[in-house]
Amino acid sequence: MSWTTRSIARHLGLSYHGQDFEVLGCNTLEKATEHEISFLANPKYAKLVDSTRAGAVVMTPEQAEHRDNVFISSNPYYDFARIVQLFARPHGSLRGHSQMAFIHPEAQVSDQATVYPFAFIGPHVRIEKGSTVFSGAYIGEECSVGRDCIISANCSLMSGTILGDRVVLHSGVVLGSDGFGFAQGNGEMQKVPQIGRVVIEDDVEIGANTTVDRAALGETRIGQGSKIDNQVQIGHNVRIGKESIIVAQVGIAGSSSVGDHAILAGQVGVAGHLHIGDGCRIGAQSGINKSVPDHTDVSGSPAMDHRLYLRCAALHQKLPDIYQRMKALESEVKSLRSKLQAGGCGHEDD
Repeated sequence: MSWTTRSIARHLGLSYHGQDFEVLGCNTLEKATEHEISFLANPKYAKLVDSTRAGAVVMTPEQAEHRDNVFISSNPYYDFARIVQLFARPHGSLRGHSQMAFIHPEAQVSDQATVYPFAFIGPHVRIEKGSTVFSGAYIGEECSVGRDCIISANCSLMSGTILGDRVVLHSGVVLGSDGFGFAQGNGEMQKVPQIGRVVIEDDVEIGANTTVDRAALGETRIGQGSKIDNQVQIGHNVRIGKESIIVAQVGIAGSSSVGDHAILAGQVGVAGHLHIGDGCRIGAQSGINKSVPDHTDVSGSPAMDHRLYLRCAALHQKLPDIYQRMKALESEVKSLRSKLQAGGCGHEDD
């Protein structure tokens, strides 16, 4: 389908001011051409608007004053993403069930689902219409995959894993691997069987090479609409709420929980059996060793109030200078003490 600026505005309910022209795609302010749309979300890039060749730009009402060919938006990045959706091509081109895939006779795979060559679908698996299973994917027994899901190449869904609708798994995701459970006794380590499951709710997206462990008992659950980045480790019996964001290389230990609308930035580590409340924001590389109340911002390792962390971080850069000043003061105090002691002795002799 071809799009023009005005048809895009009508389709998405946006306000557009300027010339109507055919749109061929989207690009950055620096690289966009006359038939592409760009956006301005960060004010520090505002100077690029004057030099961009983009045919139209998405920007706020304040930024759009005295400009032509603009989509006016209170949230330019969000609305630009909606425009990009119109031009984004889905991955893959096959349809139907490849004869080179293994689909167990007791599996129920919709005729309207797509299964690529060399995928494995085990017994008692259910896959709904519109879902795609790419090559190298393993879907173990008694798994359930909802509608319009994407299971990318080399993903593993171990037995009993449940996906809701419109779940996206990027390459290398592992769901339902054993949680890290071992009991110590009699001088040895006894593995604790992990007999729970993993449940992924609707509209969750999970990045490449992320692992979500099955529960020891019960379930590990990722809430509706949450987004998980690449190379994240989520331990057994963890529960993540709705619409939360977990950024790359985060590690969440077993039986901890994250509330709704929380953000964990890159490389955050969360100890076990803790709770991070609704709306919390955890700064990059923070170490969480105690629960965090709702709507709290923390940073640092161990984590502390974000404002206090910023003060400590600023002070940390001054520590070498402070150390040198302390050494000088210690030397001066030592010299003064020696003089006082010497003077005091002479007074007593008199």
